[in-house]
Amino acid sequence: MTEQSQQPESIQMLTALVRLRGALQGTRLPLDVPGAADARRQLTEMIDQLEDYVIPRLMTIDAPLLTVVGGSTGAGKSTLVNSVVGRVVTEPGVLRPTTRSPVLVHHPDDVSWFGQDRLLPDLERVERATTDPSALQLVAVESVPQGLAILDAPDIDSVEEANRTLAAQLLAAADLWLFVTSAARYADQVPWDFLRQAADRSAAVAVVLDRTPPEAVETVSSHLARMLASRGLKDSPLFTVPEEPVGDDGLLSPDAVGEIRQWLEALAADAGARSAVVKQTLDGAIRSLSMRTHEVADAAVLQVEAEQRLREDVTKAYAAAADQISQASADGTLLRGEVLARWQEFVGTGELLRSLETKIGGLRDRIVGMVKGKPQQAERVTVAVESGLETLITEHAESAAERAEASWQSLAAGQALLGDAGEDLGRASRDFRRRAERTVRDWQEGVLDMVRDAGADKRTTARFLAFGVNGLGVALMIVVFAHTGGLLAGAEVGVAGGAAVVGQKLLEAVFGDQAVRSLAERARRDLEQRVEDLLATERARYLDLLDSLEVSPESPELLRASARRVDDLRVAARDENLG
Repeated sequence: MTEQSQQPESIQMLTALVRLRGALQGTRLPLDVPGAADARRQLTEMIDQLEDYVIPRLMTIDAPLLTVVGGSTGAGKSTLVNSVVGRVVTEPGVLRPTTRSPVLVHHPDDVSWFGQDRLLPDLERVERATTDPSALQLVAVESVPQGLAILDAPDIDSVEEANRTLAAQLLAAADLWLFVTSAARYADQVPWDFLRQAADRSAAVAVVLDRTPPEAVETVSSHLARMLASRGLKDSPLFTVPEEPVGDDGLLSPDAVGEIRQWLEALAADAGARSAVVKQTLDGAIRSLSMRTHEVADAAVLQVEAEQRLREDVTKAYAAAADQISQASADGTLLRGEVLARWQEFVGTGELLRSLETKIGGLRDRIVGMVKGKPQQAERVTVAVESGLETLITEHAESAAERAEASWQSLAAGQALLGDAGEDLGRASRDFRRRAERTVRDWQEGVLDMVRDAGADKRTTARFLAFGVNGLGVALMIVVFAHTGGLLAGAEVGVAGGAAVVGQKLLEAVFGDQAVRSLAERARRDLEQRVEDLLATERARYLDLLDSLEVSPESPELLRASARRVDDLRVAARDENLG
Protein backbone atom coordinates (compact mmCIF):
# COMPACT_ATOMS: atom_id res chain seq x y z
CA MET A 1 0.00 0.00 0.00
CA THR A 2 1.58 3.30 -1.07
CA GLU A 3 0.79 6.76 0.17
CA GLN A 4 -1.44 7.20 -2.88
CA SER A 5 -3.52 4.13 -2.06
CA GLN A 6 -3.91 4.29 1.69
CA GLN A 7 -7.07 2.89 3.22
CA PRO A 8 -9.38 5.16 5.24
CA GLU A 9 -8.39 3.45 8.50
CA SER A 10 -4.73 4.08 7.71
CA ILE A 11 -5.47 7.74 7.03
CA GLN A 12 -7.36 7.96 10.33
CA MET A 13 -4.40 6.47 12.19
CA LEU A 14 -2.01 8.82 10.42
CA THR A 15 -4.16 11.79 11.45
CA ALA A 16 -4.29 10.55 15.04
CA LEU A 17 -0.52 10.12 15.14
CA VAL A 18 0.08 13.58 13.73
CA ARG A 19 -2.18 14.98 16.47
CA LEU A 20 -0.32 12.95 19.05
CA ARG A 21 2.95 14.38 17.80
CA GLY A 22 1.47 17.88 18.09
CA ALA A 23 0.38 17.21 21.66
CA LEU A 24 3.83 15.92 22.55
CA GLN A 25 5.55 18.87 20.86
CA GLY A 26 3.33 21.26 22.79
CA THR A 27 4.17 19.68 26.13
CA ARG A 28 6.60 21.59 28.31
CA LEU A 29 8.48 19.90 31.16
CA PRO A 30 10.86 22.68 32.26
CA LEU A 31 10.59 22.46 36.03
CA ASP A 32 12.94 20.31 38.08
CA VAL A 33 10.37 18.07 39.72
CA PRO A 34 10.99 14.39 40.53
CA GLY A 35 11.37 12.35 37.36
CA ALA A 36 11.47 15.41 35.08
CA ALA A 37 14.83 14.58 33.49
CA ASP A 38 13.67 11.08 32.48
CA ALA A 39 10.36 12.44 31.24
CA ARG A 40 12.11 15.05 29.06
CA ARG A 41 14.34 12.39 27.56
CA GLN A 42 11.35 10.16 26.94
CA LEU A 43 9.41 13.03 25.37
CA THR A 44 12.26 13.75 22.96
CA GLU A 45 12.60 10.08 22.06
CA MET A 46 8.88 9.77 21.36
CA ILE A 47 8.76 12.83 19.11
CA ASP A 48 11.85 11.58 17.27
CA GLN A 49 10.35 8.14 16.74
CA LEU A 50 7.12 9.59 15.42
CA GLU A 51 8.96 11.88 13.01
CA ASP A 52 11.79 9.51 12.09
CA TYR A 53 9.86 6.31 11.73
CA VAL A 54 6.21 5.89 12.67
CA ILE A 55 4.62 8.66 10.60
CA PRO A 56 6.91 8.27 7.54
CA ARG A 57 6.61 4.48 7.63
CA LEU A 58 2.82 4.60 7.84
CA MET A 59 2.82 6.92 4.81
CA THR A 60 5.19 4.64 2.87
CA ILE A 61 4.23 1.19 4.06
CA ASP A 62 5.72 -0.42 0.95
CA ALA A 63 9.17 1.11 1.45
CA PRO A 64 12.12 -1.31 1.74
CA LEU A 65 12.64 -3.09 5.04
CA LEU A 66 15.02 -0.88 7.04
CA THR A 67 17.47 -3.09 8.92
CA VAL A 68 19.54 -1.11 11.43
CA VAL A 69 22.77 -2.76 12.53
CA GLY A 70 23.52 -1.67 16.07
CA GLY A 71 25.59 -2.80 18.99
CA SER A 72 28.48 -2.10 21.32
CA THR A 73 31.83 -0.52 20.59
CA GLY A 74 34.16 -2.95 18.86
CA ALA A 75 31.49 -5.56 18.17
CA GLY A 76 32.40 -5.56 14.48
CA LYS A 77 29.24 -3.95 13.05
CA SER A 78 30.88 -2.19 10.10
CA THR A 79 32.92 -5.23 9.12
CA LEU A 80 29.77 -7.35 9.33
CA VAL A 81 27.83 -4.94 7.09
CA ASN A 82 30.64 -4.85 4.53
CA SER A 83 30.89 -8.62 4.54
CA VAL A 84 27.14 -9.16 4.12
CA VAL A 85 27.04 -6.63 1.26
CA GLY A 86 30.19 -8.09 -0.32
CA ARG A 87 32.20 -4.86 -0.56
CA VAL A 88 33.48 -2.10 1.68
CA VAL A 89 30.65 0.43 2.00
CA THR A 90 31.30 1.66 5.55
CA GLU A 91 34.77 2.16 6.98
CA PRO A 92 35.59 0.42 10.27
CA GLY A 93 37.56 2.78 12.52
CA VAL A 94 40.89 2.12 14.13
CA LEU A 95 40.23 4.51 16.99
CA ARG A 96 37.21 4.39 19.26
CA PRO A 97 34.51 5.53 18.85
CA THR A 98 34.45 4.07 15.37
CA THR A 99 31.30 4.70 13.30
CA ARG A 100 30.54 8.41 13.55
CA SER A 101 28.11 8.92 10.69
CA PRO A 102 25.37 6.44 9.74
CA VAL A 103 25.65 4.67 6.38
CA LEU A 104 22.55 3.35 4.60
CA VAL A 105 23.14 0.70 1.91
CA HIS A 106 20.34 -0.03 -0.57
CA HIS A 107 19.64 -1.34 -4.07
CA PRO A 108 19.99 1.37 -6.75
CA ASP A 109 16.33 1.02 -7.74
CA ASP A 110 15.22 1.80 -4.17
CA VAL A 111 16.92 5.19 -3.91
CA SER A 112 13.61 7.10 -4.18
CA TRP A 113 12.44 5.63 -0.87
CA PHE A 114 15.18 7.35 1.11
CA GLY A 115 14.82 11.00 0.18
CA GLN A 116 14.93 13.83 2.70
CA ASP A 117 11.16 13.67 3.17
CA ARG A 118 11.16 9.99 4.12
CA LEU A 119 12.58 8.08 7.07
CA LEU A 120 14.93 10.04 9.33
CA PRO A 121 14.04 13.39 7.71
CA ASP A 122 16.29 15.47 9.98
CA LEU A 123 19.46 13.79 8.65
CA GLU A 124 21.04 15.40 5.60
CA ARG A 125 21.44 12.99 2.66
CA VAL A 126 24.96 12.70 1.25
CA GLU A 127 26.63 10.29 -1.19
CA ARG A 128 30.17 10.65 0.11
CA ALA A 129 31.97 9.30 3.14
CA THR A 130 31.63 11.67 6.08
CA THR A 131 32.10 11.83 9.80
CA ASP A 132 29.21 14.28 10.24
CA PRO A 133 26.71 12.66 12.64
CA SER A 134 23.91 14.85 11.24
CA ALA A 135 24.36 13.35 7.76
CA LEU A 136 23.12 10.04 6.36
CA GLN A 137 25.41 8.57 3.71
CA LEU A 138 23.44 6.73 1.01
CA VAL A 139 25.28 3.95 -0.80
CA ALA A 140 23.61 2.18 -3.75
CA VAL A 141 24.85 -1.41 -4.19
CA GLU A 142 23.56 -4.01 -6.66
CA SER A 143 24.29 -6.86 -4.25
CA VAL A 144 21.65 -5.60 -1.81
CA PRO A 145 18.30 -7.03 -2.92
CA GLN A 146 15.41 -4.72 -3.67
CA GLY A 147 13.08 -4.30 -0.73
CA LEU A 148 15.95 -4.31 1.80
CA ALA A 149 18.10 -1.51 3.22
CA ILE A 150 20.91 -1.93 5.74
CA LEU A 151 21.95 0.93 8.01
CA ASP A 152 25.24 0.86 9.93
CA ALA A 153 24.66 2.84 13.16
CA PRO A 154 27.09 4.37 15.68
CA ASP A 155 27.95 2.53 18.89
CA ILE A 156 25.21 2.40 21.52
CA ASP A 157 27.85 2.73 24.28
CA SER A 158 30.07 5.29 22.58
CA VAL A 159 32.12 7.59 24.79
CA GLU A 160 30.56 10.45 22.83
CA GLU A 161 27.03 11.29 23.92
CA ALA A 162 26.06 12.49 20.43
CA ASN A 163 26.90 9.04 19.04
CA ARG A 164 24.88 7.27 21.73
CA THR A 165 21.91 9.55 21.11
CA LEU A 166 22.08 9.01 17.35
CA ALA A 167 22.39 5.24 17.76
CA ALA A 168 19.24 5.16 19.91
CA GLN A 169 17.42 7.37 17.41
CA LEU A 170 18.35 5.10 14.50
CA LEU A 171 17.34 1.93 16.30
CA ALA A 172 13.98 3.53 17.11
CA ALA A 173 13.54 4.09 13.36
CA ALA A 174 14.28 0.49 12.41
CA ASP A 175 11.85 -2.05 11.00
CA LEU A 176 14.32 -4.74 12.01
CA TRP A 177 17.11 -4.61 14.56
CA LEU A 178 20.20 -6.58 13.62
CA PHE A 179 21.86 -6.40 16.99
CA VAL A 180 25.58 -7.25 17.03
CA THR A 181 27.46 -8.28 20.14
CA SER A 182 30.56 -10.36 20.78
CA ALA A 183 31.57 -13.29 22.91
CA ALA A 184 33.40 -10.89 25.18
CA ARG A 185 30.61 -8.28 25.46
CA TYR A 186 27.28 -10.12 25.14
CA ALA A 187 26.47 -9.90 28.87
CA ASP A 188 27.12 -6.13 29.14
CA GLN A 189 24.28 -4.08 30.61
CA VAL A 190 23.95 -1.40 27.91
CA PRO A 191 23.09 -3.80 25.06
CA TRP A 192 20.49 -5.49 27.22
CA ASP A 193 18.88 -2.14 28.07
CA PHE A 194 18.34 -1.64 24.34
CA LEU A 195 17.11 -5.19 23.82
CA ARG A 196 14.66 -4.76 26.68
CA GLN A 197 13.27 -1.68 24.94
CA ALA A 198 12.94 -3.69 21.74
CA ALA A 199 11.00 -6.38 23.59
CA ASP A 200 8.76 -3.77 25.22
CA ARG A 201 7.96 -2.32 21.79
CA SER A 202 7.54 -5.74 20.12
CA ALA A 203 10.22 -4.70 17.62
CA ALA A 204 11.53 -7.35 15.25
CA VAL A 205 15.04 -8.30 16.43
CA ALA A 206 17.77 -10.60 15.19
CA VAL A 207 20.97 -11.00 17.19
CA VAL A 208 24.45 -11.66 15.83
CA LEU A 209 27.05 -13.15 18.17
CA ASP A 210 30.17 -11.90 16.43
CA ARG A 211 33.87 -12.64 16.86
CA THR A 212 33.23 -15.90 18.68
CA PRO A 213 36.12 -18.36 19.12
CA PRO A 214 35.11 -21.68 17.50
CA GLU A 215 35.56 -23.58 20.74
CA ALA A 216 33.18 -21.20 22.56
CA VAL A 217 30.43 -21.01 19.95
CA GLU A 218 28.18 -23.66 21.48
CA THR A 219 28.61 -22.54 25.10
CA VAL A 220 28.24 -18.81 24.50
CA SER A 221 25.41 -19.07 21.98
CA SER A 222 23.43 -21.38 24.29
CA HIS A 223 23.82 -18.97 27.18
CA LEU A 224 22.88 -16.01 25.00
CA ALA A 225 19.81 -17.83 23.71
CA ARG A 226 18.63 -18.45 27.27
CA MET A 227 19.17 -14.78 28.12
CA LEU A 228 17.13 -13.75 25.08
CA ALA A 229 14.29 -16.10 26.00
CA SER A 230 14.18 -14.88 29.60
CA ARG A 231 13.87 -11.30 28.36
CA GLY A 232 10.98 -11.81 25.97
CA LEU A 233 13.04 -12.33 22.81
CA LYS A 234 12.85 -16.11 22.47
CA ASP A 235 11.62 -15.84 18.87
CA SER A 236 14.51 -13.64 17.78
CA PRO A 237 16.88 -15.36 15.31
CA LEU A 238 20.39 -15.82 16.70
CA PHE A 239 23.36 -16.00 14.34
CA THR A 240 26.97 -16.69 15.23
CA VAL A 241 30.00 -15.41 13.34
CA PRO A 242 33.25 -17.21 14.21
CA GLU A 243 36.34 -15.25 15.02
CA GLU A 244 38.59 -15.14 11.97
CA PRO A 245 41.05 -12.71 10.39
CA VAL A 246 39.71 -10.14 7.95
CA GLY A 247 40.81 -10.67 4.36
CA ASP A 248 42.89 -8.26 2.31
CA ASP A 249 39.65 -6.88 0.91
CA GLY A 250 38.51 -5.92 4.45
CA LEU A 251 35.81 -8.60 4.49
CA LEU A 252 35.05 -11.75 6.43
CA SER A 253 34.79 -14.96 4.44
CA PRO A 254 31.47 -15.57 2.64
CA ASP A 255 30.91 -18.67 4.77
CA ALA A 256 31.20 -16.68 8.00
CA VAL A 257 28.26 -14.42 7.10
CA GLY A 258 26.46 -16.70 4.65
CA GLU A 259 23.60 -17.59 7.00
CA ILE A 260 22.89 -13.93 7.79
CA ARG A 261 22.97 -12.93 4.11
CA GLN A 262 20.63 -15.75 3.11
CA TRP A 263 18.16 -14.84 5.85
CA LEU A 264 18.08 -11.18 4.83
CA GLU A 265 17.72 -12.06 1.14
CA ALA A 266 14.85 -14.40 1.94
CA LEU A 267 13.10 -11.63 3.83
CA ALA A 268 13.59 -9.23 0.95
CA ALA A 269 12.23 -11.77 -1.55
CA ASP A 270 9.12 -12.61 0.48
CA ALA A 271 6.77 -9.60 0.39
CA GLY A 272 4.49 -11.21 2.96
CA ALA A 273 7.27 -11.92 5.43
CA ARG A 274 8.72 -8.45 4.88
CA SER A 275 5.33 -6.85 5.44
CA ALA A 276 4.81 -8.90 8.60
CA VAL A 277 8.09 -7.64 10.06
CA VAL A 278 7.21 -4.05 9.22
CA LYS A 279 3.72 -4.30 10.68
CA GLN A 280 4.97 -6.06 13.81
CA THR A 281 7.50 -3.34 14.55
CA LEU A 282 5.22 -0.49 13.48
CA ASP A 283 2.29 -1.73 15.56
CA GLY A 284 4.57 -2.30 18.53
CA ALA A 285 5.99 1.20 18.18
CA ILE A 286 2.51 2.74 18.03
CA ARG A 287 1.33 0.72 21.03
CA SER A 288 4.42 1.71 22.99
CA LEU A 289 4.00 5.39 22.08
CA SER A 290 0.41 5.48 23.28
CA MET A 291 1.39 3.82 26.58
CA ARG A 292 4.36 6.10 27.12
CA THR A 293 2.21 9.12 26.37
CA HIS A 294 0.28 8.49 29.58
CA GLU A 295 3.59 8.49 31.46
CA VAL A 296 4.47 11.84 29.90
CA ALA A 297 0.98 13.09 30.82
CA ASP A 298 1.66 12.10 34.45
CA ALA A 299 4.90 14.07 34.28
CA ALA A 300 3.01 17.02 32.79
CA VAL A 301 0.58 16.92 35.73
CA LEU A 302 3.51 17.25 38.13
CA GLN A 303 4.72 20.23 36.12
CA VAL A 304 1.32 21.90 36.30
CA GLU A 305 1.08 21.27 40.05
CA ALA A 306 4.58 22.60 40.67
CA GLU A 307 3.96 25.67 38.52
CA GLN A 308 0.70 26.38 40.35
CA ARG A 309 2.40 25.93 43.73
CA LEU A 310 5.14 28.40 42.77
CA ARG A 311 2.59 30.83 41.36
CA GLU A 312 0.36 30.62 44.44
CA ASP A 313 3.29 31.17 46.81
CA VAL A 314 4.25 34.37 45.01
CA THR A 315 0.65 35.56 44.75
CA LYS A 316 0.11 34.96 48.47
CA ALA A 317 3.31 36.78 49.40
CA TYR A 318 2.38 39.92 47.48
CA ALA A 319 -1.31 39.74 48.43
CA ALA A 320 -0.24 39.65 52.08
CA ALA A 321 1.98 42.68 51.47
CA ALA A 322 -0.93 44.57 49.88
CA ASP A 323 -3.19 43.67 52.82
CA GLN A 324 -0.58 44.74 55.35
CA ILE A 325 0.00 48.05 53.58
CA SER A 326 -3.75 48.60 53.40
CA GLN A 327 -4.16 47.87 57.10
CA ALA A 328 -1.19 49.97 58.19
CA SER A 329 -2.32 52.91 56.07
CA ALA A 330 -5.81 52.82 57.60
CA ASP A 331 -5.37 51.96 61.27
CA GLY A 332 -3.55 55.07 62.41
CA THR A 333 -0.07 53.56 62.09
CA LEU A 334 1.02 56.42 59.84
CA LEU A 335 -0.37 59.06 62.22
CA ARG A 336 2.75 59.17 64.32
CA GLY A 337 6.25 60.48 64.13
CA GLU A 338 6.96 63.03 61.42
CA VAL A 339 3.46 62.93 59.93
CA LEU A 340 1.83 63.64 63.29
CA ALA A 341 4.30 66.38 64.14
CA ARG A 342 3.78 68.20 60.85
CA TRP A 343 0.01 67.80 61.09
CA GLN A 344 0.00 69.24 64.60
CA GLU A 345 1.96 72.22 63.33
CA PHE A 346 -0.71 72.72 60.70
CA VAL A 347 -3.78 72.44 62.94
CA GLY A 348 -2.18 73.86 66.08
CA THR A 349 -1.70 72.23 69.48
CA GLY A 350 -2.69 73.09 72.96
CA GLU A 351 -6.34 73.77 73.62
CA LEU A 352 -7.52 72.31 70.29
CA LEU A 353 -6.07 68.85 70.88
CA ARG A 354 -6.59 68.93 74.63
CA SER A 355 -10.27 69.45 74.03
CA LEU A 356 -10.36 66.15 72.18
CA GLU A 357 -9.45 64.22 75.31
CA THR A 358 -13.12 64.49 76.37
CA LYS A 359 -16.10 63.29 74.43
CA ILE A 360 -16.38 64.83 71.03
CA GLY A 361 -19.47 66.85 70.30
CA GLY A 362 -20.29 70.20 68.74
CA LEU A 363 -16.60 70.82 68.02
CA ARG A 364 -16.74 71.44 64.29
CA ASP A 365 -16.95 75.21 64.47
CA ARG A 366 -14.50 75.47 67.35
CA ILE A 367 -11.96 73.37 65.48
CA VAL A 368 -12.39 75.36 62.29
CA GLY A 369 -11.89 78.58 64.15
CA MET A 370 -8.75 77.43 65.95
CA VAL A 371 -6.77 75.93 63.03
CA LYS A 372 -3.53 77.89 62.66
CA GLY A 373 -2.26 76.27 59.43
CA LYS A 374 -0.33 78.09 56.72
CA PRO A 375 0.19 76.93 53.12
CA GLN A 376 3.82 76.03 53.74
CA GLN A 377 2.78 73.96 56.75
CA ALA A 378 0.33 71.99 54.59
CA GLU A 379 3.21 71.27 52.20
CA ARG A 380 5.27 69.95 55.09
CA VAL A 381 2.46 67.54 55.96
CA THR A 382 2.37 66.41 52.33
CA VAL A 383 6.12 65.72 52.33
CA ALA A 384 5.91 63.82 55.62
CA VAL A 385 3.01 61.73 54.31
CA GLU A 386 4.95 60.98 51.15
CA SER A 387 8.00 59.85 53.10
CA GLY A 388 6.04 57.76 55.60
CA LEU A 389 3.87 56.07 53.04
CA GLU A 390 6.79 55.40 50.69
CA THR A 391 8.75 53.80 53.54
CA LEU A 392 5.77 51.66 54.53
CA ILE A 393 5.26 50.41 50.97
CA THR A 394 8.95 49.72 50.41
CA GLU A 395 9.32 47.75 53.64
CA HIS A 396 6.41 45.48 52.77
CA ALA A 397 7.60 45.05 49.17
CA GLU A 398 10.98 43.91 50.51
CA SER A 399 9.25 41.50 52.88
CA ALA A 400 7.09 40.10 50.07
CA ALA A 401 10.17 39.54 47.89
CA GLU A 402 11.90 37.73 50.75
CA ARG A 403 8.88 35.50 51.43
CA ALA A 404 8.42 34.67 47.76
CA GLU A 405 12.09 33.80 47.36
CA ALA A 406 12.08 31.67 50.50
CA SER A 407 9.10 29.68 49.25
CA TRP A 408 10.81 29.07 45.90
CA GLN A 409 14.07 28.12 47.57
CA SER A 410 12.23 25.36 49.40
CA LEU A 411 11.58 23.58 46.07
CA ALA A 412 14.15 22.33 43.56
CA ALA A 413 12.04 23.73 40.73
CA GLY A 414 12.03 27.16 42.37
CA GLN A 415 15.76 27.06 43.07
CA ALA A 416 16.53 26.48 39.40
CA LEU A 417 14.26 29.34 38.35
CA LEU A 418 15.86 31.72 40.84
CA GLY A 419 19.29 30.73 39.56
CA ASP A 420 18.27 31.61 36.00
CA ALA A 421 16.45 34.82 36.89
CA GLY A 422 19.37 37.14 36.18
CA GLU A 423 18.60 39.28 39.23
CA ASP A 424 18.15 38.98 42.99
CA LEU A 425 14.44 38.36 43.32
CA GLY A 426 14.74 38.20 47.10
CA ARG A 427 14.93 41.99 47.13
CA ALA A 428 12.61 44.61 45.71
CA SER A 429 13.63 45.94 42.30
CA ARG A 430 16.47 48.43 42.30
CA ASP A 431 14.18 51.21 41.15
CA PHE A 432 11.32 50.25 43.44
CA ARG A 433 11.83 53.07 45.95
CA ARG A 434 11.75 55.62 43.13
CA ARG A 435 8.58 54.07 41.72
CA ALA A 436 7.02 53.96 45.19
CA GLU A 437 7.75 57.66 45.61
CA ARG A 438 6.15 58.37 42.26
CA THR A 439 3.11 56.28 43.20
CA VAL A 440 2.61 58.17 46.45
CA ARG A 441 3.00 61.54 44.75
CA ASP A 442 0.52 60.52 42.08
CA TRP A 443 -1.92 59.47 44.79
CA GLN A 444 -1.48 62.76 46.59
CA GLU A 445 -2.12 64.66 43.37
CA GLY A 446 -5.22 62.53 42.89
CA VAL A 447 -6.43 63.48 46.38
CA LEU A 448 -5.99 67.14 45.58
CA ASP A 449 -7.94 66.66 42.36
CA MET A 450 -10.76 65.06 44.35
CA VAL A 451 -10.85 68.06 46.67
CA ARG A 452 -10.88 70.48 43.75
CA ASP A 453 -13.73 68.62 42.07
CA ALA A 454 -15.73 68.31 45.29
CA GLY A 455 -15.24 72.00 46.07
CA ALA A 456 -16.01 73.29 42.59
CA ASP A 457 -19.07 75.14 43.87
CA LYS A 458 -17.48 76.10 47.19
CA ARG A 459 -14.24 77.74 46.12
CA THR A 460 -15.51 81.18 47.01
CA THR A 461 -16.71 80.24 50.47
CA ALA A 462 -14.74 81.56 53.39
CA ARG A 463 -13.95 78.12 54.80
CA PHE A 464 -12.69 76.73 51.48
CA LEU A 465 -10.56 79.79 50.97
CA ALA A 466 -9.26 79.60 54.54
CA PHE A 467 -7.81 76.12 54.15
CA GLY A 468 -7.26 75.95 50.40
CA VAL A 469 -6.96 72.84 48.24
CA ASN A 470 -3.66 71.79 49.84
CA GLY A 471 -4.95 72.19 53.38
CA LEU A 472 -8.13 70.25 52.71
CA GLY A 473 -6.13 67.69 50.75
CA VAL A 474 -3.80 66.89 53.62
CA ALA A 475 -6.81 66.72 55.93
CA LEU A 476 -8.32 64.10 53.64
CA MET A 477 -5.07 62.12 53.68
CA ILE A 478 -5.03 62.17 57.47
CA VAL A 479 -8.64 60.94 57.57
CA VAL A 480 -7.77 58.10 55.16
CA PHE A 481 -4.99 56.97 57.50
CA ALA A 482 -7.53 56.40 60.31
CA HIS A 483 -10.25 54.94 58.12
CA THR A 484 -10.49 51.42 59.59
CA GLY A 485 -14.07 50.69 60.59
CA GLY A 486 -15.37 53.91 59.06
CA LEU A 487 -14.85 57.57 59.97
CA LEU A 488 -14.55 58.47 63.61
CA ALA A 489 -17.90 59.45 64.97
CA GLY A 490 -17.24 60.18 68.57
CA ALA A 491 -15.38 58.23 71.23
CA GLU A 492 -12.45 58.44 73.60
CA VAL A 493 -9.48 59.02 71.31
CA GLY A 494 -5.74 59.18 71.63
CA VAL A 495 -3.39 61.59 69.97
CA ALA A 496 -3.45 59.87 66.55
CA GLY A 497 -7.21 59.49 66.64
CA GLY A 498 -7.59 63.08 67.68
CA ALA A 499 -5.52 64.18 64.74
CA ALA A 500 -7.86 62.29 62.42
CA VAL A 501 -10.94 63.79 64.09
CA VAL A 502 -9.58 67.26 63.47
CA GLY A 503 -9.11 66.45 59.81
CA GLN A 504 -12.57 64.96 59.59
CA LYS A 505 -14.20 68.00 61.18
CA LEU A 506 -12.34 70.40 58.93
CA LEU A 507 -13.59 68.55 55.86
CA GLU A 508 -17.13 68.29 57.19
CA ALA A 509 -17.18 72.04 57.78
CA VAL A 510 -16.56 72.58 54.06
CA PHE A 511 -18.22 69.61 52.36
CA GLY A 512 -20.67 68.06 54.82
CA ASP A 513 -20.68 64.61 56.48
CA GLN A 514 -21.78 62.44 53.55
CA ALA A 515 -19.43 64.08 51.07
CA VAL A 516 -16.50 63.52 53.41
CA ARG A 517 -17.32 59.83 53.71
CA SER A 518 -17.47 59.52 49.95
CA LEU A 519 -14.19 61.41 49.48
CA ALA A 520 -12.40 59.29 52.08
CA GLU A 521 -13.65 56.06 50.55
CA ARG A 522 -12.61 57.13 47.04
CA ALA A 523 -9.16 58.21 48.23
CA ARG A 524 -8.75 54.96 50.12
CA ARG A 525 -9.68 52.80 47.11
CA ASP A 526 -7.40 54.87 44.89
CA LEU A 527 -4.46 54.31 47.22
CA GLU A 528 -5.12 50.57 47.41
CA GLN A 529 -5.34 50.30 43.62
CA ARG A 530 -2.11 52.22 43.09
CA VAL A 531 -0.31 50.06 45.66
CA GLU A 532 -1.71 46.92 44.02
CA ASP A 533 -0.47 48.09 40.62
CA LEU A 534 2.95 48.85 42.07
CA LEU A 535 3.21 45.44 43.75
CA ALA A 536 1.91 43.73 40.62
CA THR A 537 5.02 44.92 38.81
CA GLU A 538 7.16 43.35 41.53
CA ARG A 539 5.12 40.17 41.50
CA ALA A 540 5.49 40.00 37.73
CA ARG A 541 9.24 39.44 38.09
CA TYR A 542 8.36 36.02 39.46
CA LEU A 543 5.26 35.31 37.42
CA ASP A 544 6.92 36.29 34.14
CA LEU A 545 9.45 33.54 34.77
CA LEU A 546 6.63 31.05 35.18
CA ASP A 547 4.77 32.37 32.14
CA SER A 548 7.89 31.96 30.01
CA LEU A 549 7.90 28.23 30.80
CA GLU A 550 4.61 27.82 28.92
CA VAL A 551 3.40 25.04 31.20
CA SER A 552 -0.17 24.40 30.05
CA PRO A 553 -2.81 23.02 32.44
CA GLU A 554 -4.54 21.52 29.39
CA SER A 555 -1.49 19.57 28.27
CA PRO A 556 -2.01 16.39 30.36
CA GLU A 557 -5.58 15.83 29.14
CA LEU A 558 -4.64 16.69 25.55
CA LEU A 559 -1.93 14.03 25.69
CA ARG A 560 -4.28 11.44 27.17
CA ALA A 561 -7.02 12.18 24.65
CA SER A 562 -4.54 11.86 21.77
CA ALA A 563 -3.25 8.56 23.13
CA ARG A 564 -6.78 7.21 23.62
CA ARG A 565 -7.63 8.03 20.01
CA VAL A 566 -4.57 6.13 18.78
CA ASP A 567 -5.43 3.16 21.01
CA ASP A 568 -9.03 3.10 19.81
CA LEU A 569 -7.91 2.95 16.19
CA ARG A 570 -5.33 0.26 16.96
CA VAL A 571 -7.88 -1.94 18.71
CA ALA A 572 -10.43 -1.40 15.95
CA ALA A 573 -7.89 -2.39 13.29
CA ARG A 574 -6.84 -5.47 15.26
CA ASP A 575 -10.45 -6.60 15.79
CA GLU A 576 -11.18 -6.11 12.10
CA ASN A 577 -8.17 -8.23 11.12
CA LEU A 578 -9.18 -10.95 13.57
CA GLY A 579 -12.71 -10.90 12.20
